[in-house]
Amino acid sequence: METTRHFTATTYVVNDGATALHAHDRLGIRLPPGGHVDRDELPHEAALREVREETGLTAELVATESSIEGPNTRGLPEPAHLMLHDINVHEDGSVGHQHVDHLYFARVDSREIAPGGDDEADPDAWRWYTPTELAASDLQPDVIELGREAIAAVDDA
Repeated sequence: METTRHFTATTYVVNDGATALHAHDRLGIRLPPGGHVDRDELPHEAALREVREETGLTAELVATESSIEGPNTRGLPEPAHLMLHDINVHEDGSVGHQHVDHLYFARVDSREIAPGGDDEADPDAWRWYTPTELAASDLQPDVIELGREAIAAVDDA
C-alpha cells in the first residue's frame, strides 16, 4: 500500500513566557496553530499564514537562515524541527497518510486570540501555557517538550 505525504507547517507562538495551544476538535488534543502548505507556498509562509488564520496574531519567526547565496539561490527560515507524523495508521501497522511537518517557533506581541474565519477554533478553545504549566499538564509529551523549547528559544532570541 502506498503512503501519501503532505507538507505541513506548525508554529509554537510565544508571548511573555507562554505558548498558545488550542483544543483540536477532531483529534481531541491541544495543539499549536498549523496546517497544510498550499501549492506554490513556502513552508515558512504557510507557518505565518496559519498563525494569522487560526489566532489573528501576526507572528515573527525565530529562525536562522543559511548565509549561502548563489545567482539563483538564497536561504529560507529554517524550521526548529522537521517532523514526520503518521496520520492514518491501519490495523496492520501500515501507514496510509503522513504529514512532513516544518515546525517553527515565533514571537507574537499580544495574547488576544481573534481567529480569521468561521471554520477556525473559537477564542475560548485557546489557552496560554507557561513552562511550569506545560510540565504539570497531561498534554502529549511532544507538545510539552516542544512548547517548553519554543518558550526558551523565543526568550533567548
